[in-house]
This record gives sequence, structure tokens and C-alpha cells, in this order.
Amino acid sequence: MMVWSDLAGLEHMVNKQSVLTSSEAQTYYDRFGKKQDSQGFYEDPALDDLIAHACFRDAQRIFEFGCGTGKFAARLLAEHLPPSASYLGCDISPVMVGLAAQRLEAYPERAKVLRSDGTAHFPLPDRSIDRVISNYVLDLLSEGDIRAVFAEAHRVLTPGGKLCLASLTRGINLPSRIVSSLWMAVFRMRPSLVGGCRPIRLDAYVDRDRWQLEHRRVLIPFGVPSEVLVLNARGTPNPQGLRRPERPREIPCS
Repeated sequence: MMVWSDLAGLEHMVNKQSVLTSSEAQTYYDRFGKKQDSQGFYEDPALDDLIAHACFRDAQRIFEFGCGTGKFAARLLAEHLPPSASYLGCDISPVMVGLAAQRLEAYPERAKVLRSDGTAHFPLPDRSIDRVISNYVLDLLSEGDIRAVFAEAHRVLTPGGKLCLASLTRGINLPSRIVSSLWMAVFRMRPSLVGGCRPIRLDAYVDRDRWQLEHRRVLIPFGVPSEVLVLNARGTPNPQGLRRPERPREIPCS
């Protein structure tokens, strides 16, 4: 049995190996299609927590990187966003784009879904969005692409806008550590067996000069650990190296 201490080493080794290429990811998720919604047994509790801390009722312009079937977008538009808010989503899979567009047909003036080009580039001007969302997507990407997503999110967010993330992560107790270790072992043998996903630490990519950490939580429904992260975009870097808060704090919605 793999021990917990091995997981960090395996995660580091992934950076020297190939994650799924964009074409491999597209092929997998074209085939996976609607079955993606079956992952709700472990994803939904994390998404509930994300919604509870992202102040979506104050948002006006939302971008989702990796919209999947549009399930999360439909929930936001129906229950949590103000009627004046607009939504743009993108996905690498044309099948997912089609499923999401169909799911969001009830919001023709407010919601749009595009096929992405397979890179971490966001098709948006600078400082044009007040929420960037990416759920269970960064755990498919290479370390370089994860950092690029953080950089793009900071570019397109208005100062004070929020980056809202959920991802597979490392376990925090014995059962979830075993699940994480086994998941990583399978990923190393054949990434496509787990959809190209593997446990990562989102908070390890946070540049405190660019982001204020508002909320972080690890949830472990059915033993599968997920990390939820809500970050507030700082307007400018912190060149003086002023002291920054090291612990997340929760800021109430206005």
C-alpha cells in the first residue's frame, strides 16, 4: 500500500510527465458527455461550499473556464445570480459545449458558451469580469497551464473580483489520504482511466501579491477530497513586500 508521504513525491513527478494533451482531453470528454454529471456525489458538496462563499448575488459578469455540461451555470443563473448578470462559458469539448448550450437555452440573452482553443487563454479583455470560475478543471492541467490560468484570471478580473475554484486535492485524514494516493497511482499508470484528473493543491499556486485568500476548505464526501478556494483579486502587486494575511478570512457579501 502506498503511504501518504509518497503522494507529494508523485505529484511532483507529474510535472515531469505528460498530462493529457488538449486533443486527448477533448476526445475523452467528447466520449464522456452527459456522464460527467454522475460525478456530483463528490463534486456537489464542494460546489455548495463554493456558492456559499463567492457572493454570486453581487456578480454581474461571470466567466467559467471549463463549463462542462453547463450544470453549474444553470444552477447559478436559476438560483444565485441577479437577473441582470451575464454568463460566458467555454470548454475544449464540442460535445460539452453543445450540452451546455442546450441546458442554458432558457437564458438566450444572458448566457453564451464557446469552444476554447485548448490553451489557458481567456477570450476576454482586461478587467472585464467580476467572477472567474473553474471547477474540476485545473486538476487536468500541467503546472505551467495552472499558473497561466491564475495569470489570465487576474488579467480579466476587475480589482476586487473573485476567482472561484474547486478541484481534487490531497486527503486530510486517513481514508481520504488512501483515496488520494490510489488515485494518483492510477493517474501515473494511465491518466485516461481517471479522466486525466489528479489530486493537486490549489493554494500552492496562489501569489499573495496578486490574490487575497478569502476562503479555503477541503471537503471529503465519500472519502474523495476536494479543495474549494475563493480568492479576491488585488488591484496591483505589492512591491514593498508589506505583510499579508496568511490565513483565509471570510468577507460577507454586501
